[in-house]
Amino acid sequence: MLKTPDTTLLRTVAEERAALNVIGGKMVGAKSGARIEVACPSDGRVFASIPRGETADIDAAVASARHAFEVGPWSRMTATERGRVLTRLSGLVEQHADELAALESRDTGKPARQGVADVTAAIRYYEYYGAAADKAHGSQIPFLEGYTAITTREPHGVVAGIIPWNYPLQILARVAGAALAMGNTLVVKPAEDASLTTVRIAELALEAGCPPGVFNVVTGYGAEAGAALSGHPGVDYVTFTGSPGTGTAIQQAAAGNNRGVTMELGGKSPQIVFADADLDAALPVVVNAIIQNGGQTCSAGSRVLVEKPIHEEFTAELARRFEALVAEPHDRDGDLGPLINTRQAERVAAMIAEAEAAGFPVLAKGSVADDAPQGGHYQAPVLFGAVDPLSALGQEEVFGPVLAAFSFEGEEEAVRLANGTEYGLVAGVWTRDGGRQHRVAKRIRAGQVYVNAYGAGGGIELPFGGFGRSGHGREKGFEALMDMSATKTTVFNHG
Repeated sequence: MLKTPDTTLLRTVAEERAALNVIGGKMVGAKSGARIEVACPSDGRVFASIPRGETADIDAAVASARHAFEVGPWSRMTATERGRVLTRLSGLVEQHADELAALESRDTGKPARQGVADVTAAIRYYEYYGAAADKAHGSQIPFLEGYTAITTREPHGVVAGIIPWNYPLQILARVAGAALAMGNTLVVKPAEDASLTTVRIAELALEAGCPPGVFNVVTGYGAEAGAALSGHPGVDYVTFTGSPGTGTAIQQAAAGNNRGVTMELGGKSPQIVFADADLDAALPVVVNAIIQNGGQTCSAGSRVLVEKPIHEEFTAELARRFEALVAEPHDRDGDLGPLINTRQAERVAAMIAEAEAAGFPVLAKGSVADDAPQGGHYQAPVLFGAVDPLSALGQEEVFGPVLAAFSFEGEEEAVRLANGTEYGLVAGVWTRDGGRQHRVAKRIRAGQVYVNAYGAGGGIELPFGGFGRSGHGREKGFEALMDMSATKTTVFNHG
């Protein structure tokens, strides 16, 4: 079990760190020499910088990845050998766990224990895909007399991974683990708001035995480095986690080259609480599912649907718990930390103000610590009641610690409300009735449905992705290996 780093480490890690891109196994700055300052969300203080990569840097990284795939040893290694590299990477992440957890916490503003949880998950991803690398295989197909037909799983080639700022360690690990296990090479563009652990993992990957050019990282702005990568003709496959709007732009860029994509684009995930639910079990999970990472989670449980007989009781207890929540700096390891940046804080505040102006009652508000630094991007948790399901708060992803409560009567209305947005990523169903568990879970349109649970500890082994506006393709679990490869059919005429 990893321990939470002490507050001294949280404050000092990566002090004035000047990160570099990783291209072709070398640490290099941007070709232009330009850099981007990195500020801690807790206090707004600049504590590091990253290269401002642009088209020329992406060109170099893609060329490096292409050479490594076509000429280098990676794609010709046995799957077992590739798996061993990933297993060694898992061990190195564990060895550097304190450093990585503290760096992730400071870079994103999330409480220290969440940084530790993210490192723990990353360790498990590399371990899982290291063990899975030699277990993804094809099959033999019954065919004509005198012929033998087989299928094999082949790597795409160069995979572009565009990583968001909310869970860089975890999302990098689920992309890189699956892509590398299948023999692809990588060019990763992390979000400019949180790039530092991605660069560090690429350094550790070289130490673990990734040949030069297999794992490349270019930092920079999305409109510059990200756009150049997603539309690059030398990229064979693109994977992205982020907003639907940006996802659309990336898909359009990739479509110009007829490249495949995996898109995880967020959600408006419901938790359905029936009258017979174990409320003591449900309440802390419902609260945590919206305040974890300050609500900046694609799978955040941002809607709670409560059956009418218990609606008043349940929401009253939710309100009591919300009022006790406090947003604090990351090194306090409080209930939640700050939001990532000023732009995100202003967006969340605007959605709250819109909901208040619409007349939706505020059932409870948490607080921001009185001594929280003025330069931080803090938002107190808010619980709204009697929300119109068709309003912006009922339909759109807030990406902040804002929970909308609704009431329903019976299974039909519960399912209709749960499926009543364009998203379909995750859902929770709370009931002791075994028949209802199966009926409701079957009818919910979401990529993951939890019954009397939510999130299940990250679910490394569980395929993850959405329906509708939440995107397409699947990450995590064994199924991710299928997205990171293509089926080749070979037919032998042997008479």
